Amino acid sequence: MKWKILIVVAVIAIGAAVGYKFYNEKVVSETTKTYETEKVVRMDLIKTVSATGTVQPKNSVEVSAKVTARIQEILVEENDHVTEGQIVAILDGKDYQAQLDQANFTLTNARQKLERTDKLYKIGAKSLQELQDAQYEYNRAKSAVELAEDNVNQTVITAPMDGVVVGEPKTPGTMAVQGSNNPTVIMRIADLSEKLVKAKVDETDIGSIKIGESATFTVDAYPDKTFRAEVMKISQTDTANSWDTSSSSNSSSTSSNAVIYYYVTFSAPDDENLLLPAMTARLDIIVGKVQNALCVPIDALKTDSKGSYVEKITKDAQGKEIAEKIYITVGLYGEEFVEITGGNLNPGDDISITYEAAKPTKIQGGGMGGMRRPPF
Repeated sequence: MKWKILIVVAVIAIGAAVGYKFYNEKVVSETTKTYETEKVVRMDLIKTVSATGTVQPKNSVEVSAKVTARIQEILVEENDHVTEGQIVAILDGKDYQAQLDQANFTLTNARQKLERTDKLYKIGAKSLQELQDAQYEYNRAKSAVELAEDNVNQTVITAPMDGVVVGEPKTPGTMAVQGSNNPTVIMRIADLSEKLVKAKVDETDIGSIKIGESATFTVDAYPDKTFRAEVMKISQTDTANSWDTSSSSNSSSTSSNAVIYYYVTFSAPDDENLLLPAMTARLDIIVGKVQNALCVPIDALKTDSKGSYVEKITKDAQGKEIAEKIYITVGLYGEEFVEITGGNLNPGDDISITYEAAKPTKIQGGGMGGMRRPPF
């Protein structure tokens, strides 16, 4: 008796499993369509390109030493206003003064020797070669004095332009090293009356940007304030650090993931003097603008083999909503709207935006399981 019961239970279990599998196989993915209506409108349409850059003074200079010496005195502080020619720092010039004193001593001796040799040459007591040698020594001594005088003068550092000291200058006691490759920067001076923003723009957008185009930007310090800017220069070469040098050793493809950027420089009026050097600026560059354009939402655009169209909602004789295909030509694309330059559309017309979403639906007796359709 027990074994009969076990057989019945096993059959029921197997049947349940098969039935569950069959049930699951009857669950398919249906596409549910919903829609909403929007109106055709007239509006000022703007197309923008986004970029990130940094605020910079229009004119700035790094003040460095032209001789190697220890800084003896710094005469200005950060944020001080300076004028061109103003003394801003003094280097320890003792060694250079000693060199000048020695050069003057050598020059005096060379002058005296030249004068004696010249007198003796005139009476035939010295040869022409001896006179020329004396003249050469004098000229060399004179050049040494001029060089030593210049070195002494270079220990007094002056401002090369009107402006403001930006950042902390070097402190007294620091060794200032001269050189063309990596000289010691004693301080930086900038003209903060005019500022600019230098931004990197992706190569896919650079072609749409033109000199004179307007832009707006924000900085983190004033998130609720919008600043205005204007394109003043577009670099003709890619940025020095644009190439992505990383590569995968597992790939044999010759394609590159490098992104090319170009510098675009903007003038940035700052009458309130709020912008500071090195602030991050987030720009929206206006690359296209149409006033009073006939527009529809971009989401309303559809395409088929004949071209682009929208579905205009009208009513038939019974008052039922129907969708009519209206083929159109488009112009400028904004962020959310697109300009309509041709097609039988007028302001106030209703158009549909259809959304599709996949959801599992049970198929039972050939029914459609609660699918919601547009009413046309």
